Amino acid sequence: MSIDPGSITFGLDTFGDVTVDGAGDPVAPAQVIRDIVAQGELADQVGIDHFSIGEHHRPDFAVSAPDMVLASLAQRTERITLGTAVIVLSSDDPLRVVERFSTLDALSQGRAELTVGRGSFTESFPLFGFAMQDYETLFEEKLDLLVTALAGEPITWSGTTRAPLKQQSLRPALERELPTWVAVGGSPNSVIRTARHGLPLMLAIIGGPAQRFAPYVDLFHEATAKLGGQRRPVGVHSPGHVAATDAAAREQLAPHWIHNRNEIGRERGWGPSGIGEFEAEADHGALYVGSPETVAQKIARTITSLGIDRFDLKYASGPMPHAQLMESIRLYGTEVLPRVRELLAEAQVPEGSAFDEV
Repeated sequence: MSIDPGSITFGLDTFGDVTVDGAGDPVAPAQVIRDIVAQGELADQVGIDHFSIGEHHRPDFAVSAPDMVLASLAQRTERITLGTAVIVLSSDDPLRVVERFSTLDALSQGRAELTVGRGSFTESFPLFGFAMQDYETLFEEKLDLLVTALAGEPITWSGTTRAPLKQQSLRPALERELPTWVAVGGSPNSVIRTARHGLPLMLAIIGGPAQRFAPYVDLFHEATAKLGGQRRPVGVHSPGHVAATDAAAREQLAPHWIHNRNEIGRERGWGPSGIGEFEAEADHGALYVGSPETVAQKIARTITSLGIDRFDLKYASGPMPHAQLMESIRLYGTEVLPRVRELLAEAQVPEGSAFDEV
């Protein structure tokens, strides 16, 4: 597959995991938020294209209002786009989302973007008074309303989850078309829904080899074409960590990744994880962990095998200390991304790497 290296963009995503300090003690969520601002500033300085923050309402994540943190970054950064990973649209108001992000777009001089999704966590449903039995309807209708609102004014819309709208306007008005992605975890119906609404697709690949998502990429492009739309970008969001050497990166990430996996797994009825699963994901799966060369090879192989337009590294997985996250961001921007672009320009990834399966 032919890839134009200059057209590929690269991002960093965080869910605002509550971190630990050098002594292993939990850091206060307020300080975690301030640290995320510093991380976003560094991402801008080292040439990364996108910085995105997820929304959660639980004790292991510090950020419940990504747009507030992004607004701070709008004043502290110059070129990086500022987005979400994700806004849980089902439990939000699409019109308020548009108004918040039109405000962020004004503050950042045209650098705001949205990624919306149903979210893999459901704490926001009882918190904001929504019923889980309405899960599918809420997202379908709210995505439809969001797309209607983004298309311009006046807004006329009707559905079953809120009062109808007739000739309504939002403030401030958008100065440009707001880039809006839909995050999908691997459901064909979700892929087709995204194509139907004419939006770019962000694949959340958090386990297993990336190549298994190739049919979803093909389905998205085929559905878009059959619906008469123009080709839309596809991105991938996957977890990882960069350090000076493979051994250091794995040693730093493993305990935090396993901790995060087991905390969530206990809630969802998964069996316990350990170093074996971590090593398997690092060797053959969706975990991009290692030295700059190792991570660059794996990213380049994913881009070429799937034909994607964007790659976002979820650089925070579990309570990893701020200093290690900052070093990972620095290496990602200054060493990984230039090497990925070199590999793409060469139109091949070196043979015989540990990641031939990806």
